[in-house]
Amino acid sequence: MTLIIDCHGHYTTAPAAHNDWRELQKAAFKAGEAAPAYPAISDDEIRETLEKNQIRLIKERGADMTIFSPRASAMAPHVGDEGVAKGWARANNDLIARCVDLYPEIFAGVCMLPQNPQAGLGGSIEELERCVTELGFIGCNLNPDPGGGHFTAPPLTDRFWYPFYEKMVELDVPAMIHVSGSCNPGLHATGAYYIAADTIAFMQLIEGDLFKDFPTLRFIIPHGGGAVPYHWGRYRGLADMLKQPSLDGHLMHNVFFDTCVYHQPGINLLAEVIDTKNILFGSEMVGAVRGIDPQTGQYFDDTKRYVDALPISDDQRHAIFEGNARRVFPRLDARLKARGL
Repeated sequence: MTLIIDCHGHYTTAPAAHNDWRELQKAAFKAGEAAPAYPAISDDEIRETLEKNQIRLIKERGADMTIFSPRASAMAPHVGDEGVAKGWARANNDLIARCVDLYPEIFAGVCMLPQNPQAGLGGSIEELERCVTELGFIGCNLNPDPGGGHFTAPPLTDRFWYPFYEKMVELDVPAMIHVSGSCNPGLHATGAYYIAADTIAFMQLIEGDLFKDFPTLRFIIPHGGGAVPYHWGRYRGLADMLKQPSLDGHLMHNVFFDTCVYHQPGINLLAEVIDTKNILFGSEMVGAVRGIDPQTGQYFDDTKRYVDALPISDDQRHAIFEGNARRVFPRLDARLKARGL
């Protein structure tokens, strides 16, 4: 029996008190004051938000578990200074840990990082280590543009990032390359900024030789890889023009795409262009597109039905739903084996 593991879920339904505290934290920073104490949130409040939303939909749509992280658009490390970013990251990651503790068979934690654009990576390294070694998380969300839509950070292949990659390799955890909310009015967050950032990240990786230095480093590029699968010939051609190795050897032992593509033709193209070993099932549920597709009568983000409909073998479907996630997230694999799965 195949486990259906969703590699891309966010806590978009966190209790109101959590979001209210964020507004108080931002106001306190603006006023030059210390942030107030984080509010008391009961287990029952967390259960209610999850059972009415993520857990209900997981069961209705036939999945088994979700790799769960804080709400992406609210990570916003560009707000305030590094102290604000650290406090917000810690609050979010602690809340995710509580979700996992309440439903350990349904959720596995992935952390956000305090990547303030005026700060180095020391705080992010510390938070990653805390989340993995103390909270039992299995990966992280790494923001390639902490400035929120202006792309002023060094490319992902720059040595600026190397200390963080060294910690990832030491802990044997992957990163999902995921930006946050856009403060650039020309970039709609989920419709433009996310997809652009995914595509930019892939091109940065083509231009460098990162995986020569970190052969076991693993990245997931979400939202189906942005524009990459649709323009696969362009990127193969650019790699050749730049005198880089072919993509299968240069990147595709280390880079993976999810299935957060919200229509059947898009999933079909993804599976036709990208090797099965590089595709992980994901839905981003409850996330960017929550409505019902008038053409199908089904929810746009019910991506399992698209994978179910692919003309692929049972072995390929198993890899997309379970096998690849266990390979990319070895800490998840160990956890599942401990449960006899």
